Amino acid sequence: MSRAFLIVIDSVGIGGAPDAGRFFNGEVPDTGANTVAHIAETVGLTVPVMDGLGLGRAVTLASGDVAPGLGAEPVGAWGAATEVSPGKDTPSGHWELAGVPVPWDWHYFPDTDPCFPDDLVLEVCRIAGTGGILGNRHSSGTVILEEEGARHIETGWPICYTSADSVFQIAAHEEHFGLDRLLALCEAMAPAVHGLKVGRVIARPFLGAPEEGFTRTGNRHDYAIAPPSPTLCNWVQDAGQPVHAVGKIGDIFSMSGIDDVVKGDDRTLMGHLMRLAEEAEDGALVFANLVEFDSLYGHRRNPGGYRDHLEWFDAALGGLLAKMREGDLVLITADHGNDPTWAGTDHTRERVPVLIHGIGAREIGNVAFADVAASIAAHLGVPSQGPGRSFL
Repeated sequence: MSRAFLIVIDSVGIGGAPDAGRFFNGEVPDTGANTVAHIAETVGLTVPVMDGLGLGRAVTLASGDVAPGLGAEPVGAWGAATEVSPGKDTPSGHWELAGVPVPWDWHYFPDTDPCFPDDLVLEVCRIAGTGGILGNRHSSGTVILEEEGARHIETGWPICYTSADSVFQIAAHEEHFGLDRLLALCEAMAPAVHGLKVGRVIARPFLGAPEEGFTRTGNRHDYAIAPPSPTLCNWVQDAGQPVHAVGKIGDIFSMSGIDDVVKGDDRTLMGHLMRLAEEAEDGALVFANLVEFDSLYGHRRNPGGYRDHLEWFDAALGGLLAKMREGDLVLITADHGNDPTWAGTDHTRERVPVLIHGIGAREIGNVAFADVAASIAAHLGVPSQGPGRSFL
């Protein structure tokens, strides 16, 4: 029995979503956004391993665009996937890739000041034991610390903010407020927030002082709403086969169907993938999310940084593929786009690449997100319970 490695390189879209005109960054529709092609056009892009699996061909298949410097003759299988869930966010993309399209519209907090309903604010205050909150608006996570970090230390009030995503974020100082207290607050707030169909409560701990500045730590934790039905993770686990999560996967799926999880920055996570390539059992699903493309470079509209991270990943991917056993399948895809050349700072509605090592060189065409789950289930020999069809 062979293994499957499903690697989501967060936000690496390839344009061409047929419904992109329904999604906006501010007043600008996402029509024409193309994360990979626009990076290649503006700052250049050299990713021979992914291009050898078909990345350049996938860009053109998805959008009609040509990414300069890409388009090698593929030695892997390649295609593009289209999402049907009504969102361009992390849970929607990952759940649908795992076979469960989102059956509802997410709730987004209005871009007003204040932006949260009074009863939600009162619940934070009750649980935290504070006389109020700070923030209560849309903001970048780094900017809100500059604006509210000193007052947070003075008052002890948590900093609550949101973004264009369906999220409720709480930032607090690990020492002055307490990391355990922050995590307990976010966990206690999750039922009320999820009841609004907001996808995630995110704990955003930080350290530092007003005179030297504040820095977010690696102790972030996401409290995500649970998927509405069993996902690929459950299908594999229910068949008695192991599921190893790497990165935010445990948070995104509320640990349902997951045996173990490792976290860290993307370079640390790639090290764990290398280890699992050597140690994971036959029949295992290794499900990984590498997020720094999105969090460090996409939202911050930094095409040069995004390019550098893609090129780092490509070099590391070559080493990972060299460790695969005969019969293993490696599938690289994304959950949405985040074109760093586009207007605003939000995700962009795009098709995503489907690049496959382990089944030979061929085009699989335009497929559905849910087809990814069906195909991995077929490879692992477990029943698919979702709407997708295998392209293997």
